[in-house]
Amino acid sequence: MQLYTLIMTKHYRIFITILFAIIAFGANAQSTATTSSPYSRYGLGIVDPIQSPQTIGMGGISTAINQISNYNNINPANPASYGLLTLTTIDAGFSSNLMTLSQGSITDHNSNFKFSHVAFGIPVSKKSAISFGLFPYSEMGYNTQVTKTGFGSGSSVDTNVTNYAYSGEGALSKAYIGYGFGIGKHLYIGANASYIFGDLHQYSSTQIPTLYGMLNPIIESSNVVGGVNYDYGIQYSFDFGEYSTQHLVLGYSTQANTSLNSTNSYIVSQFTYTSDGTQNVAADTVLNNQQTKTKIQLPQINHFGISFQNAGHFLVGADYTMGHWSALTIDGVNQGLRDSKTINIGGEFTPNNTALRNYFARMDYQAGFKYDQSYLYLNNTNIKSYSFTFGLGFPLAPANVGNSFYKINFAAELGQTGTLANSLVMEKYITLHLNFVINDRWFLKYKFE
Repeated sequence: MQLYTLIMTKHYRIFITILFAIIAFGANAQSTATTSSPYSRYGLGIVDPIQSPQTIGMGGISTAINQISNYNNINPANPASYGLLTLTTIDAGFSSNLMTLSQGSITDHNSNFKFSHVAFGIPVSKKSAISFGLFPYSEMGYNTQVTKTGFGSGSSVDTNVTNYAYSGEGALSKAYIGYGFGIGKHLYIGANASYIFGDLHQYSSTQIPTLYGMLNPIIESSNVVGGVNYDYGIQYSFDFGEYSTQHLVLGYSTQANTSLNSTNSYIVSQFTYTSDGTQNVAADTVLNNQQTKTKIQLPQINHFGISFQNAGHFLVGADYTMGHWSALTIDGVNQGLRDSKTINIGGEFTPNNTALRNYFARMDYQAGFKYDQSYLYLNNTNIKSYSFTFGLGFPLAPANVGNSFYKINFAAELGQTGTLANSLVMEKYITLHLNFVINDRWFLKYKFE
């Protein structure tokens, strides 16, 4: 008689899971500003790609990526990749951004830090797995002011200034669960169901601080967002080499153009300044519309990718993304955005992943490039961004040889968004990413005769 028992091999794994979940879920669920970009004022803010450092370091290629350097890799950007997970996988990390903003002769420096993501992947069968986790979806955080003389006319004769102030903060997060599986030897298909949630708050005011007692209007608009979204993906692999260690992968994934629920609050109030220029509390409320139910119509986003990998030695690939952002509407109002286009190119090299005496030969070295023509068109100018990426993978000694593999991944992005032309803002930034990945055989099957 045979008795099969599924057991957890080590209790500390449960502790690691709970710890990662508490840290990353708690950090992402908040709606505080984690960006300082004035371009986050538009639409839903700066939309983040759903990626971790091991793909960010390669220029952000992800559509045709599954296993990387013989490690199981959670890749929610294409849920078809889950079908190649053979070990229970946990991926959690954080990022830090250093940004310099320039407009004309004015320069400002900002920095932000955040826990970026947590993701879990669990094999269900030999060629299928589920994955779930939490990633940032978009970020809003800006504070800008335009000052004009002559009560806003720009007249050099009248010295009474008018300040037009705009600010915003908040974030949307994306919690997902997905399933991917293989059909035959080469084809993999998958899908994610996601819940996008969070708060976005925006403020605009017209201020004339030099006129004591004058009523100055301020508008507060807030959206509490929550709704379901879907992602679909497919990958097809061509295998080469004596032991099928070389793989050419073609990939496609898409974010469906679903709608999210939103509860909107819109308040218009007025305030005055004291004789010494101090702002008083709001004197009255002109308009107060709260708890208004609205809809946010998301755009469809299509990703196409190709990669070639010699398992354990090198990987190269490219992605092309088209975002139909011109279809984004909030409460039935089109947001005036344009369709976006993104190109990602990159790769990874591992000198010798079986080297026993040379740790640097077992490390992963990554590089890549990203070009993005964003959905913004301001002052007759397309807002574009460019970035170079670099990454390192640090393998750690396994706790259980043959059953567990650990790695720390580091990635850096050096880039620029916008331009100084046409009175626009140019952003130069460095974003650092760090994550910890566990590949482990959590459920062992013991056989007793």
